Amino acid sequence: MRHAKHWRQPCPKTQCAQDNLMKTRHVSAIATYLTQSGQRRMFRCRTCATTCAATRDTVLFNLRTAAEQVMMALKRRLVQVDLAGISFVLGVTAEPVWGWLARAAPHAEASNAQVLRDLPVTQGHLDARWNVIERQHARETDAAGASVPEGADGRQGVWVSCAPDLRLMSAAVVGPRPLDTAKAVVAVPKGRVAGIPACFSDGFTGSLAARIAACPVVTTFARTGQRGRPRQPVWEPHPALVDGPLVKPKKPGKWLTRSTRVVLGAERLTHLGLTISTAVVERVHLTLRQALAPLARQTSSFCTDRERRRQRVVFFPAFYNVARPHLSLRRPLPMCARTRQGAIRPRWRERTPAMAAGLTDHVWTVRELLTVKCEPLDSQSIGG
Repeated sequence: MRHAKHWRQPCPKTQCAQDNLMKTRHVSAIATYLTQSGQRRMFRCRTCATTCAATRDTVLFNLRTAAEQVMMALKRRLVQVDLAGISFVLGVTAEPVWGWLARAAPHAEASNAQVLRDLPVTQGHLDARWNVIERQHARETDAAGASVPEGADGRQGVWVSCAPDLRLMSAAVVGPRPLDTAKAVVAVPKGRVAGIPACFSDGFTGSLAARIAACPVVTTFARTGQRGRPRQPVWEPHPALVDGPLVKPKKPGKWLTRSTRVVLGAERLTHLGLTISTAVVERVHLTLRQALAPLARQTSSFCTDRERRRQRVVFFPAFYNVARPHLSLRRPLPMCARTRQGAIRPRWRERTPAMAAGLTDHVWTVRELLTVKCEPLDSQSIGG
């Protein structure tokens, strides 16, 4: 008996019983049509008879520009091509490019959050780098001297958390250096990593407080029935927490010294056999600076808008994890699989960080990244 095909297309109607489900074969393809951005397919839900386009809830939905041109513009924003160069090559102005990026950034961030879950990580690296928006010093600063989140200029930090074994970026957050931002950075990988990995940072004191707040052991005390205030609960770090900062004091143009210490979990760190290091996350920061022009040092191509820079920063990790093969993760192909492709005989199987973690089975294209649809974690269907 011939079974209906599931198209990984959810029903767009929120009142439908099949809302957010993709593998129950409740959607059927009924037609195709031609638009200015390319050919599109129409679907119909068998439960509520609602129709929708294949590009609904994607970056390419309801565009008046060819999809290939949109993808070429977004690709160039990931390899340090300026807006003037994109406008010259593609024949578009800056405003459409910023609009496409505003569409792509939240979609890529959401798909990255859906793909990254239950990561088999034993250690994590956390680091932050300052970056300038419009001017070096902010007009409005907080008590610590950092620019306030509502300000439009000054210095802001680009926080990155990565899994060094998989070369995977588990989180990328743009914000000032106070404790609130550190808590937000730690909370993102906490929901994506299985267990509590060892964490190595650059010595920022807020990192330890943020990790204790994310993985606490709260001890409560019963009321004694006597006069006076009841005893407040005590927050203690989780026994599995491992925190080891690597401090590198510097002077302008000179590296003074390097020191490490174990703040929490010395016994577990010895059992794991790990070395305190932040080399991988610093290399990831270099990759970010090479890919995104506003993050480069000693350059005039800085961003003048905080939201646009945040969009570029959150768009890159999704591309980096699923669509950008990493040289250190490749595997040699067996001789029987080295078939010639034109004038090239491949010797290696390219792998992305998501493939190394077992989350994907192939290198995604930019089109897949911009059009992928993932089921919410609380309503995932079961079916082939």
